[in-house]
Order: sequence, then C-alpha cells, then structure tokens
Amino acid sequence: MKKNYLLLALSVVFITQSFAQNGVSATDTSKKKPAAPADRNMFGLGIKRGLISNTDEATNGYILFPVTNSALVYLLNRKGEVVHEWKSNYGSLAPVAYLNNDGSIIQNVLDPDFPVFAGGGEAGRIEKITWDNKVVWDYEYANEEAHIHHDFTVMPNGHILAIAWEARTADAVIAAGRKPALTPKAGLWPDKIIEIEPQGERGGKIVWEWKIWDHLIQNLDAKKANFGNPADHPELLDFNAGEALPPPMTKDDFEMQKVQGRFWRNNTLDNLGSDVYHFNAIKYNPDLDQIAFSSPHLSEIFIIDHSTTTAQAASHKGGRWGKGGDFLYRWGNPEHYGRGDSTKRTLFGQHDIRWIEKGHPGAGHLMLFNNDISNRNNMNYSSIYEIVPPTDSKGNYLIEKGKPFGPEKPIWNYVAPDTVSFWSSFISGAHRLNNGNTFINEGAKGHYFEVTKDGKIVWDYFNPYRGNMQKPNGDPIPLVPLTYITFRSIFIPADHPGLANKKLEPLNPQPKTFVMPPPPGTASK
Repeated sequence: MKKNYLLLALSVVFITQSFAQNGVSATDTSKKKPAAPADRNMFGLGIKRGLISNTDEATNGYILFPVTNSALVYLLNRKGEVVHEWKSNYGSLAPVAYLNNDGSIIQNVLDPDFPVFAGGGEAGRIEKITWDNKVVWDYEYANEEAHIHHDFTVMPNGHILAIAWEARTADAVIAAGRKPALTPKAGLWPDKIIEIEPQGERGGKIVWEWKIWDHLIQNLDAKKANFGNPADHPELLDFNAGEALPPPMTKDDFEMQKVQGRFWRNNTLDNLGSDVYHFNAIKYNPDLDQIAFSSPHLSEIFIIDHSTTTAQAASHKGGRWGKGGDFLYRWGNPEHYGRGDSTKRTLFGQHDIRWIEKGHPGAGHLMLFNNDISNRNNMNYSSIYEIVPPTDSKGNYLIEKGKPFGPEKPIWNYVAPDTVSFWSSFISGAHRLNNGNTFINEGAKGHYFEVTKDGKIVWDYFNPYRGNMQKPNGDPIPLVPLTYITFRSIFIPADHPGLANKKLEPLNPQPKTFVMPPPPGTASK
C-alpha cells in the first residue's frame, strides 16, 4: 500500500491529491472524453455490487480473490457465483493468494503477534492450503529483525520469493550516507528479498537473499560509505532519493490519532517514515532467471539477477548477467539517478509489476498498474501500462550514457473513457490474458473487470464481500474507508491444471454479502 504510516490517511483520497508533476500523460484507449463523474468516491461506497455485466467476449475462466478483512479466499465464476472457498488459520485486511497446479493455494496472512514493523501490507506468515481446506504448511517470518510483507511469488521449483523488511538503526543508516533529516529515530526498514524452501509443516530454509542495503550510493559525504555520483551509477540506488519524513507531531496528537485508529499497528512517533521503500510487488521470470519488483515510495520498478549466489547478490559482479545484485533495469523516475527531472517521471505509486506470460499477446513485455497520475486539473487517475524495455540481441538491458532507461512511454495503456473515474491510488493490479484482453483489479473499490485491447469492458464485477476480522485486542476493524478493498485478484483460465477434475458448481447457499450498516443515529427501515 501507498504512504502507509497512517492507517486512515487513505481517507484523504476522497478529495483529489496532487503530486504537482506536469510531465506525465497517458494515451487514452477511447477517443471520446465524457465529462468527469460527479461522484469521485474512490472506495466505491454506496454503489451497486456483485456482477454488473458478463458478455460473450469475456474470457473463459474464474476469478481468485481473498475476501477483505477475513480468512477466506473465493473462486468466482463468470456469472458472479462463488464456486469454491479456502479457509486460512489467520485473517488479513488485504492478503494475496495464488493457485497451485494441484488445486491448493499459497497465501500470505497476518501474523497475530508480530513486533516492531508497521506500514500497511504487513503479513508475517505464508500458508499452503489444499483444495479441501487442510493447512499443510504454515511458515512464520516475523520477528524484531525482519518481517515479510505485501507480496510473494511461487517459483517453478516450489520455492517462494518473498519481500521482507529488515531493521537498520539510525546510526547505521547515517553511517551509510543517509541524511539525518531523512532518518527517523527508530532507523529505517529497507527491503530485501528472500527465497524460501518450504520444509515440513512449519519449516522453511532461506536459500538465497538479496538486500537493497547492499546496492546504495550517496553523494552527501565522501567520508561515509557508498560515496559516489548517482548519475554515473544507475545500477545503484541513491540512498537519499525518495519521500521526506512525515511532518513532526506531538505525543498528544499522536496518541489522539492512535485512539482514532489512524495508525498502523506498531507505529510510534519514532518510526513514522521507517518504511522507506515499501516494496509492494514481486514476480519471477524463470527463462531469464530475473526478479522484477516495485517500490511505490520511489515510483520505480526494478529488475535484478536471481542467478547469483547470495554472496554475489550482495556484490556488483557475478551471475548470468555479470552485475551481481545491482539493478539490471529500472524505470519510472529517472530523477532518482540524475538522468532526468520531474517532467521525465512516468510512474506514481505503481503496483503489480509482472512479465506478460508466454503465449499471451505481448509476451515478455512488462505490465503494471500506474496508480496515481495527476492530470492538468489535479484530478488524479489510474492507468494500466504495458512497456517494452530496450535490450540487445543477448537480452541485456540498454541505457545510453547520460540518459535514463527507456522506453519513453508505454506501447499500450488503459484509462477510463473519462480518464478520472478509473482510480485507485493504492494496491490494485492487472495482467494480460491469452486472448489479448487484460484483467484489471481496481483495488480500492474491490472492482474487477476485463477489457479488450481497445478498452471495451467485457466483464464487470464489484466485490460485495467483507469478513468480520478483529484486532488482536478484540476491537473491530474500521469499516471505512477500506470496506471492500482487494490487494490482488487474479484471473484463472478454465484449463488451469489446478481446476482439473474439481467440482466447480456454485456454493449453495452462496456466501452472505456485506451491506454497510446505516450511519449512527439513523433509523433503519
């Protein structure tokens, strides 16, 4: 999730947000430009839910999605009927689940007693749940030093690549060249990627690891570590790039807002801003042996080499591509490495980076959900981008001296006909289907839909489900604004091996949908 040191700060998206960038424009998939809608309710509160439309052009298959604020995962047919459910031991506000070829799912869930870390997208545990709802693997990675969060990806060998925070003290951060003014008292939680080999019912061996900490550069102080010119090293991350710390707050203000539920669990005055990069998506390409990941706080996507050893991943040499763990490619915000200004920025809090799969139109290209673009009237909107990174004949990513990584713009994108009605400033995702259509999850609304290459909506559905998960102390989770959100919904083709010989009839009765209660003091009819 985006900028998440305040839980209910997301409510500010009920009014328009502005990043004050003027250099981004997205080509609309429609030639017509109707007037902007009067209702800019990004969370979809009060609108009709369930199946909106189902046409003959919709791709044959199902939709997999975790139920908001619950321990359930549903499989939905094209008629909007739930045909299967998986039940976890733990709930989460917005988890991620992936279907395996045997009909089981791998899901990240919220560890009930994790310490230290905060920022949204917290998980701490990963489970494997069979088709008949047996939890056969439950792995915890949540302690005072590290915590898995947001997203993971399952590799062909069954290993799992997961995003994790790691704790670094303020002293260590400043010694590595971070500006003191950008350093919270609690230090920083830079991200890393771990490869987990599942073992037994609860075990897991970390067989590979990559850390952003090992690939920093700074031009602040020549006497400190990582000194150099970021413009000369786009393969490294400028340690002082990114967002400023949140404004100072008094203890009384903090405690008052904490009582109001405006902070994530484990937030303190000292760690606001510690979640510095907030990686939110990860995907693996087995043919290239590369990993793609996304940082919305940097508004950049990155690709690294997985063929390295862990030692090589901490260095600048080795691996199939010869660069150790340095970035092979990055895109979205070249100002961070001195190869452009704000007018060259193309990404704004993006999510769900992935390669388009083999056999699908655009195979090998990258697709992402560009969350929070600002138009000339400061009416933010979202867009789906398909981009083609420039490479040579051997597959090396190309970058010209003194210039940023290309391309200058996507080769395809989707925006709403009126541009601004399609908007989710956080979470969300999209992926290409085998017929060339694109499946989109507009996460804030819990809105799932399928579009053609020309932007025509051929299937349309709004999630009507929400669980009743509570906080560890028994308090309820606030209903608004995150009522129906979905971090990730996934299209499952009808011929997926995980569905072979499975009963896919609608559940009877269907799960109960969630209806918002009337406001306090309002008489119910």
